[in-house]
Amino acid sequence: MAGNTFGQAFRITTFGESHGVAIGVIIDGCPAGLEIDLEFIQSELDKRKPGQSKITTQRKESDTVQILSGVFEGKSTGTPIAMLIPNEDQRSKDYSHNENTFRPSHADFTYQTKYGIRDHRGGGRSSARETAARVAAGAVAKLLLQAQGIEIIASVTSVGKMNAPEIKIDDPKDFIRIREENIVRCADPETAAKMIDYIDDIRKKGDTVGGKISCTILNCPVGLGEPVFDKLHADLGKAMLSINAVHGFEYGSGFAGSEMLGSEHNDIFRKDEAGNIQTLTNHSGGIQGGISNGMPITFKVAFKPVATIMQNQETIDTEGNSAEIKGKGRHDPCVVPRAVPIVEAMAALVLADLWLRNLGAKL
Repeated sequence: MAGNTFGQAFRITTFGESHGVAIGVIIDGCPAGLEIDLEFIQSELDKRKPGQSKITTQRKESDTVQILSGVFEGKSTGTPIAMLIPNEDQRSKDYSHNENTFRPSHADFTYQTKYGIRDHRGGGRSSARETAARVAAGAVAKLLLQAQGIEIIASVTSVGKMNAPEIKIDDPKDFIRIREENIVRCADPETAAKMIDYIDDIRKKGDTVGGKISCTILNCPVGLGEPVFDKLHADLGKAMLSINAVHGFEYGSGFAGSEMLGSEHNDIFRKDEAGNIQTLTNHSGGIQGGISNGMPITFKVAFKPVATIMQNQETIDTEGNSAEIKGKGRHDPCVVPRAVPIVEAMAALVLADLWLRNLGAKL
């Protein structure tokens, strides 16, 4: 199986299955001398871990990360950083009824057909549990970016058809504090309360619902991204669409921009009081010609409803016969609250990689 590695200069390879002994990641290309804050890495994993509220899966995993190599006396050595996250609460027996049946909208059929074998225990490698390894690696990338003053902030802005108002990020720490005060990770408390009630109602019905996450990258320098195939927004798009359950990505004005006139959509240049070139509007989402222009980078990621629902469904078995899949086990009624740190992590991995490649940066 190929496709387990992401990035070029700052490159990660994840490994492990949902119900295996552990999952983990190897980071290759992290510069030497970076202070590796283990508490920060763990705090990022804590935002993604299961069982943290009534509107997330009740699988109990501490997601305690272990650093096996690449760090000495609290700093990166420039050698590969290996991190391991043990699996603690697999409960594989919960998936015994899936052994010979294909779950609707899961990877069961495609994996079985492509590889001739599949791990029916939670989906194996196709499980969203793999994203914990990405969050661990993304936390290291965040530390690299934060040393340059670059901040990545995401939040839940819609659940189903329920949308939160746009909130300007004046103070990143204050924005994150407000976001973390509710279990849905929406930065508007009034909307968050409604979202939580709605998701809980969906959970009680054994169903699931999708949503959107908005992300803003602040203080990004001009020059990240390459023309043609390695455009910044193309790299971000691939990163986001590689996340389980993601069905859509847009940056800047996104799809709404297709309804505007050029005279409305163009971002007019100006100089600020400090002599820096900025734009009056930011329909470009901080990216022009595939290269960062110094304005905030903005994008949205759309997540489908999780395919695992607590309702019986018609399906077929591995022999092609009609069958019924039982609605049992553990699931996220809405994945977006736990996906916020995943979106931030993947954005950090893209920017750390481009920062090292494009600016020739050293610590």
